[in-house]
Amino acid sequence: MMLPELAPVLAIPLAVLLDALLGEARRWHPLAGFGALAQRLELALNRQRGTARLAGILALLLLLAPFTLLAGWLAEVPVFGTLFGILALYFAIGQRSLAEHAGAVAQALAAGDLPAARALVGRMVSRETAGLDEEAVARATVESVLENGNDAVFGALFWFALAGAPGAVLYRLANTLDAMWGYRNARYSNFGWAVARFDDLLNYLPARLTALTYALLGATRQALICWRSQAPLWDSPNAGPVMAAGAGALQVELGGAARYGGEWQQRPVLGCGAAPAAADIERALKLVRHGVWLWLGVIVLMGAAFHA
Repeated sequence: MMLPELAPVLAIPLAVLLDALLGEARRWHPLAGFGALAQRLELALNRQRGTARLAGILALLLLLAPFTLLAGWLAEVPVFGTLFGILALYFAIGQRSLAEHAGAVAQALAAGDLPAARALVGRMVSRETAGLDEEAVARATVESVLENGNDAVFGALFWFALAGAPGAVLYRLANTLDAMWGYRNARYSNFGWAVARFDDLLNYLPARLTALTYALLGATRQALICWRSQAPLWDSPNAGPVMAAGAGALQVELGGAARYGGEWQQRPVLGCGAAPAAADIERALKLVRHGVWLWLGVIVLMGAAFHA
């Protein structure tokens, strides 16, 4: 068994280690530049309502194809390709950043500083947070941790394991565009249609593996029951399984009313048990953290067996 053969497999734990040690880059993060480029392209193309869907498809291709092809070419460069793969995955995952943001909310709640907790959770979610009570802040944070466990961690790990650096780059860039354009409003409902559908496609398998991970590491029976019965009621085909299984695994109740863009939305209830509290934020983070360890173990063992 040769070390070069295992380099792609070893790149995954090394990238996770880099994220744990360094966290998200504060300056010169590639996604910041990509987001600025995407914003300019959207302003240039999203002008006519009748052609907005076609413009969105064009924007998706123009933004994703060149960077994914470049990542594929760089990944094939001898020696440097392995280093590039580690860095690509490091920039694609955000486990430490997720823990830092959610942990700050939990600390503010524990200290009784509700205004600070509202402001901090407002950086994590798209709903309005100014009027949330402690229970609603904890609920929003736990929901964000569970959903971003897939979007910011497991999805990138899945696509790197499946397709290497190009897979991780494609996934992270598509997920970034979905976060920018995937809204059902007058501006983005048509222009963002393509990226929303593409992001749903990329997340279909990772989301269900994430839901299974949560179920295995928590209250398994309750998680599976919630996944089966509640996930179909959620408006997102991928967030539904992830959040329903995660809520069941933690035995907390998520969902319910939330305010978006000045309007209240009554979302289906997910999970079972008591309403979440500040302590449940750390329990949700632990679920993600233990899930990463499980995935790393499975990936390394499968890689070693494959190359034996």
